[in-house]
Amino acid sequence: MIRTYVRPNTLAEALDLLADPDAGVLAGGTDLNGDAVGAPSVVVDLQSLGLDAIVSDGALLRIGATATIQALADVESGPPLLRDLAVREAPNTIRNAATVGGTIGSSDPESELLAGLLLFDAAVTLAGTEATTDVALGDILDDPELLAESIITHVTVSTDGTGASERTGRTPKDRPIVMVAGRMTTDGSIHLVATGVAANPTRIDADALDELDPPGDFRGSPEYRTHLAEVLTKRVIGRLEGGRT
Repeated sequence: MIRTYVRPNTLAEALDLLADPDAGVLAGGTDLNGDAVGAPSVVVDLQSLGLDAIVSDGALLRIGATATIQALADVESGPPLLRDLAVREAPNTIRNAATVGGTIGSSDPESELLAGLLLFDAAVTLAGTEATTDVALGDILDDPELLAESIITHVTVSTDGTGASERTGRTPKDRPIVMVAGRMTTDGSIHLVATGVAANPTRIDADALDELDPPGDFRGSPEYRTHLAEVLTKRVIGRLEGGRT
């Protein structure tokens, strides 16, 4: 149960507060406010730290951790596919509150936005009491403990190339059973990421899809998910090679 609310004005102050084992980060609050059981007793609100800017230098897009998902969807300098995946992440009532950093911190295994960030080679900047480091998003998805005792300040993605995605869900508005996103970089190589085929959004190889070992649930067996990955991957590659984004 949340008992104490603190809104620090500096990153150093926030890190000192989070040294308390009963403290947790409050960004958009869409997960934290809905968790009556697992919420920390002390919440540290990051809104006053100025971490909400989204800046492009042409080759890279630097996204502040407290930038909302809607802000990412609206930024014209962002890759069109990444903006589209941001829109599909949640309804607008959630997108206008939920943050990019919070999306990474919660590590939803079916997150289409996380898959998009991974596809565009996201590097996550982590500020700790000792140092600030950049960690590949894929490493964080594999080992969430990398976020311990630190604060996500920024996420940097490449803007190189064109993208396409395909998904299958029970309904057009439902979370996808399997989603495949692809990116063709300027050198002509194609990179692929999928949801619904592993414990987290993951990179896949079009020539090794039969080696996937997806989890099964009421929406689809492992065999069905593997079949979807094969079909959707073929469609994505066809779109990328056909020049459609």
